[in-house]
Amino acid sequence: MSRAEAIVERLHALHPKLIDLSLGRLHRALDALGNPEKHLPPVVHVAGTNGKGSTCAFLRGIAEAAGQRVHVYTSPHLVRFHERVRLAGTLVTDEALTAALEEAEAANKGEPITVFEITTAAALLLFSRVPADVLVLEVGLGGRLDATNVVDRPAATAIASISMDHMDFLGDSLAGIAAEKAGIIKPGVPCATGAQDPVALDVIRRIAAERGAPLFARGRDWTAELTTEGLRYGDARGALDLPPPGLPGPHQADNAGIAIAALRAWNPSWLTDVAIARGVAAAEWPARLQRLKGTLAKTLPDGFDLWLDGGHNAGAGVALAQHLATWRDRPLHLVVGMKKGKASEDFLRPLIPFATTLTAVAEPGQHLAMPVEDIVAASGGVARPGPTVAEALARIAAEGTPGRVLVCGSLYLAGEVLKADGA
Repeated sequence: MSRAEAIVERLHALHPKLIDLSLGRLHRALDALGNPEKHLPPVVHVAGTNGKGSTCAFLRGIAEAAGQRVHVYTSPHLVRFHERVRLAGTLVTDEALTAALEEAEAANKGEPITVFEITTAAALLLFSRVPADVLVLEVGLGGRLDATNVVDRPAATAIASISMDHMDFLGDSLAGIAAEKAGIIKPGVPCATGAQDPVALDVIRRIAAERGAPLFARGRDWTAELTTEGLRYGDARGALDLPPPGLPGPHQADNAGIAIAALRAWNPSWLTDVAIARGVAAAEWPARLQRLKGTLAKTLPDGFDLWLDGGHNAGAGVALAQHLATWRDRPLHLVVGMKKGKASEDFLRPLIPFATTLTAVAEPGQHLAMPVEDIVAASGGVARPGPTVAEALARIAAEGTPGRVLVCGSLYLAGEVLKADGA
């Protein structure tokens, strides 16, 4: 465990709840730190249920292709806590993150605060002190009361696909969840949104109109479609024929399009068509239909490919199924592990028709892992127990039906798989 991770463990004692959506505690801490949130480079603030991490990856790719220095704040991490903070293109060092966390902790003076809030305070402190041209800021959960929403005036906002998730914190209706996500929309600041359920889009439109925020919605203001050559994007400024997105899957056309629409709405002087093309092609983001080639992958015989995806809710299941439809040329072995409290039936339902075999797993180190028997039950008895990824892969290999193996269902599972594969 690094020094920074040890501090994070200690900070858990400052608040009884891991998640407690509020801005008051963080504002108090930021005031004590001299309000670093008011001294940031231009911010692109990204919310959504599915795809916000990928949208951040495309934003970063495009800005870096234009020669810009890019800060990035994302969550959760997969293997190391430091993945959450990227300073001017480089992952934060343990020394820098430790110092920022200690400074934030001292300024907080032992007052109640969640770990995510104090981590956000430390990140904003770093972002305010290290020169950069852009800050890509991903919402942790929701939007309206998320710790990242202390930024008053971003350059642009973006809202990726919204679906039912985290209902215990955001409400049990799509309209209510959309209202929380749309809470990042700021007066006069352009907002780009991708494909949305009509209920969610109506809420986003209403809030944007109330706040006088120009809204750029897919299908009305911009389009993005995969072609045989790559990605074709279009809006009022014209069409762009781009290379294939660096992140695979039909749903990535939406996420790439959101990133392009947000940047073109902001229209910084450095944005060029060449940078957009290069950035879309170069985008990378772990555990988003990522092909693994390390230790775990090498346990499979020739003829097998090992893939990993962190999708874990109903919307992610639908998006993943769209990609699986393009994989019908070879047998597909699904290995699924999920987090307790997730709607496993809704995630599995669109995937099961594509699976040659389905195995339920729970890794020993997986945070809040759903019991294997619960996943089996959610599959209607189709899944068989692993019960671990290694055991599942051994059985699949022994059965001798070469094809693709996809491990999916949880970002926490994805982190454990990346560790095992040597990430």
